[in-house]
Amino acid sequence: MKRSDFLRLAFAASVAPSLARVSASETDRPRKLVLIAGPPSHPPMMHEFRAGTMLLEQRLQQVPGLEVDRHELGWVKDEATFADADAVVCFSDGNGRHPVLAGQGRLDTMEGLVSRGVGFGCMHFAVEVPKDKAGAQFRKMIGGCYEHEWSCNPIWEAEFQNFPEHPITRGVKPFSITDEWYFNMRFTEGFDASGPAEVDGVRFTPVLVATPTDDTRDGPYVYPRGPYDHIQSEKGRKEAVMWAVERPDGGRGFGFTGGHFHANWQDDAFRKVILNALCWVAKVDIPAEGINSPPVDDKEIALNLDDKKQRRR
Repeated sequence: MKRSDFLRLAFAASVAPSLARVSASETDRPRKLVLIAGPPSHPPMMHEFRAGTMLLEQRLQQVPGLEVDRHELGWVKDEATFADADAVVCFSDGNGRHPVLAGQGRLDTMEGLVSRGVGFGCMHFAVEVPKDKAGAQFRKMIGGCYEHEWSCNPIWEAEFQNFPEHPITRGVKPFSITDEWYFNMRFTEGFDASGPAEVDGVRFTPVLVATPTDDTRDGPYVYPRGPYDHIQSEKGRKEAVMWAVERPDGGRGFGFTGGHFHANWQDDAFRKVILNALCWVAKVDIPAEGINSPPVDDKEIALNLDDKKQRRR
């Protein structure tokens, strides 16, 4: 056995007892959210994973009962931090650069954590994984994922007028915003934008639902440019661009397809729905008005941006 494999097995054995003790009724310690930002990616003010997670972390520090353990460059500094984690959320690139797939054994680690009730969330590109490598696993963990040439990724203005009753939507007012909203996600069969559903004990809720215009479906998409016949044939259909699941293992999960443009954090409703989701996935109670936070001005939105010269192409 390789030394790296031995260490990983030892880690899994060490965290199993502590994770088994984690429950929603715990009140003796804060809930711990491990927030992972991906490496530099895309041109300036796009995919600003580091700056975005720093902005969110600052606001989450004011939430009672929550501890945020934020990491950069696509993975945690020490996997021992997972031992007492209540949730792990990735805001990053996807596919081969996905934090859970970019290193040997990481997918196994994440599946092990999820099986013990740890929450898992993915934001923007992080909802996309290779279908033959991790598609089935991600559908099990968060209910759905982006699938290459099945899903699509146009830039469009989505209007959110109605919300389901769910802790993530508390205090969120109707809003519209332009983003690279992915849609036609590859959900677990039985899940879609039409409303809450339950399959094999997994409870699914479409959180943000919008109807792409006919022009949006006709393309172009960001990559590949499309259009795809199966996307065009569903004109007028509502699409879930954010969703949440509650799993039989006791854990929670969510997927959020927006987050391409860094400036969107200046929108109060956009920001609130994610702050709510980050708390919810870690099992922190959400007040009726949602997680309130100070506005993001032009000065703050320009802070902590990546050096895009360092991004990999």
